[in-house]
Amino acid sequence: MLNRPDTTTPGGLRDRAILETLYSSGIRRSELAHLKITEVDTERGTLIVRLGKGAKDRFVPLGERACAWVQRYLLEVRPELLAGETLVLFLNDWSLPFEPHQLSALARRYMQAAGFKQGSCHALRHACATHMLDGGADIRFIQAMLGHSELTTTQIYTHVAIAKLQAVHALTHPARLERVQPVDSPSPGPEANDAAAALLQALAEEDADESEPN
Repeated sequence: MLNRPDTTTPGGLRDRAILETLYSSGIRRSELAHLKITEVDTERGTLIVRLGKGAKDRFVPLGERACAWVQRYLLEVRPELLAGETLVLFLNDWSLPFEPHQLSALARRYMQAAGFKQGSCHALRHACATHMLDGGADIRFIQAMLGHSELTTTQIYTHVAIAKLQAVHALTHPARLERVQPVDSPSPGPEANDAAAALLQALAEEDADESEPN
């Protein structure tokens, strides 16, 4: 289990909001680094990724728990960090937007403190997808969240309404404010298993990009 930041300190509270956002949404570190206040709606539980991979925009659910931490960060921490006029959501200790490698170092620090040999933002993206798969989410909805337009083993995902995607996220993502009973779902067939394996393989291939010192 990931070590929880000390949320009694401003930096720890900010770090918790960052980690919760990465794990809840599955967005890439570069996408989080550029995320703006105007692109996050904690009331509705959504965020929008502008010009993600492939220069595409996409809506992504943000779970209740992540929304709660982002709201606290916005109220208690960001006003103290803000120096100048920037709309970027997460700011580092010098009141500047995070660089992607700084986000990776942040995630690695907490994961290694929790006993993992390695750690990265991509590991949280991978965990988001894996845990939703384990929770019974349809592969199409996970693809929509992650911004994968297609997989080699199956042709899926042209458009998924954000309301439907939020419902799937709420049922299958384990990071919630309140515990709920798991939903019984039929065992996936061979085609679904192949699609899930292809998704995880695509994520593994992405990990090479995540390790680049950009």
